[in-house]
Amino acid sequence: MRISTPAFEDDERIPQKYTCDGKDISPKLKLADVPPESESLAIVVDDPDAPGGVFDHWVIWNIPPEIKEIPENVPMGKKVDSLEGASQGKNGFGEFGYRGPCPPPGPSHKYRFKLYALDRSINLAPGVLKEDLEREMEDYIIDRDSIIGIYGR
Repeated sequence: MRISTPAFEDDERIPQKYTCDGKDISPKLKLADVPPESESLAIVVDDPDAPGGVFDHWVIWNIPPEIKEIPENVPMGKKVDSLEGASQGKNGFGEFGYRGPCPPPGPSHKYRFKLYALDRSINLAPGVLKEDLEREMEDYIIDRDSIIGIYGR
């Protein structure tokens, strides 16, 4: 299974457009080789280099496994109709949906875009935190992949 984006290569700089210094929209994501037994997909984007500990930028789950592309600029909100009602959790800013990199001045941070294939849908209400999703899905992960984007100010 693979996650990629036409916006940047793995371990390369995230374009400003996808950060708080730009339009602050989610990049297009491409999903490939999802295991056929998958029932749903989840994506988590976080910053392990944040000064106060890991900072969450996006938590989304119950994405249908047949979806091969997550469009750019996924709308904020509890549910994403264009992704057949996928649910979104709260990011570290306390909002539903994607918020891009926004590190303090200093060294660049790594942003992990993590894809999970699950053998079931996850029955959680929109707005949960990443920790809740990870705890709920840990026994149902079939496969996983990730890419890293770099951003600094």
